[in-house]
Amino acid sequence: MPVLERFEKMSVYLDNAATTKPCKAAVEAAVAAMTENYGNPSSLHRAGLDAQLAVDRARKIIADSIGVDSGCIYFTSGATESNNLALRGISGAYGRNRKKIVISAVEHASVEETASDLEKKGFEIVRVSPREDGRFCAADFVQACDASTCLVSMMLVNNETGYILPVKEVFSAVKRRLPEIVTHCDCVQGYMKLPVKAGALNADLISLSGHKIHGVKGVGAIYIKKGMRVTPVVTGGKQEKGIRSGTESVPLIAAFGAAAEELAPTVSDRYERASGLKKLLLEKLSGMENVAVNSPEDGSPYIINISVIGRRSEIMLHFLESKGVYVSSGSACSKGQQSGVLGQFGIKDKRADGALRVSITAETTEAELEAFAEALIEGIEKVRG
Repeated sequence: MPVLERFEKMSVYLDNAATTKPCKAAVEAAVAAMTENYGNPSSLHRAGLDAQLAVDRARKIIADSIGVDSGCIYFTSGATESNNLALRGISGAYGRNRKKIVISAVEHASVEETASDLEKKGFEIVRVSPREDGRFCAADFVQACDASTCLVSMMLVNNETGYILPVKEVFSAVKRRLPEIVTHCDCVQGYMKLPVKAGALNADLISLSGHKIHGVKGVGAIYIKKGMRVTPVVTGGKQEKGIRSGTESVPLIAAFGAAAEELAPTVSDRYERASGLKKLLLEKLSGMENVAVNSPEDGSPYIINISVIGRRSEIMLHFLESKGVYVSSGSACSKGQQSGVLGQFGIKDKRADGALRVSITAETTEAELEAFAEALIEGIEKVRG
């Protein structure tokens, strides 16, 4: 029996770069916080103290996982808010006399769109593109910076292609020349998949997300190095030491901490497992007509971007969906619209029009990848345009 037939009554979920299934530990932590530990962390009575202790425990877990002091971790509503806080907060604190921001040309929309908004408000935004070989060079970022630069922002793993950006090399080179420049890394697609340590990356700020690591949606965090001045974006009740006001969502934060605690010890093992799955998938794709791989060989094993040339990605995506196989045509935040990231990596025109993103976890099974491959072959035969 073909593998696909065995999955006809159930879904094959391969869109984990968009969101992951919450793990049991995260769900249990969230439920406990909603049903038992439901006090407001700002309240001065015992119920409030218990809630604050739960938040502090999650804060320490996440801080330890990236090698920083727990006092440097601030909870937000998600990585989009964290990225906004990084760009708007640093530009607000340092941008009076230093009105240049340097970013990579392949950033997530929450960085790119925030930078574009700051550009309208008088900031100079320099977007550094990959070179002709599709690689970023630290020298290009150093050249883009000068004494008027307040911030350099670069993601660790590109969310569309899995390309691993040379964050450590870029940030270290920039700081050797201009140590006063603040460095920010969007680590959403790297956290709990690759080793992420603030010191090793030379990052002053790091954005993280809960629902990308088997936590739940609606919570993120930002690491802010001690001594950094950041202008708050959300003001009000002075929660999170005034950096991000608003009552902390204890259930979501507890779930975030529980997921991080469960995954942290197995980053290397899961990376190895994901690498084996990626190799298996690429072997299955290698003989398929009109299928091209857009992700680099040394990219993150968790994201494999391919193109079915001559077949529009949206049509192919919905055909796969009809077979119970879920992938995406790019970043979930772009609602299916092309972001321009593939073009930056030299993937254009019809090849970009047929792009699909397959994103896995270490729990993805070989049978699921086989089911995807079978459905893709059928789609190539049946789908036109």
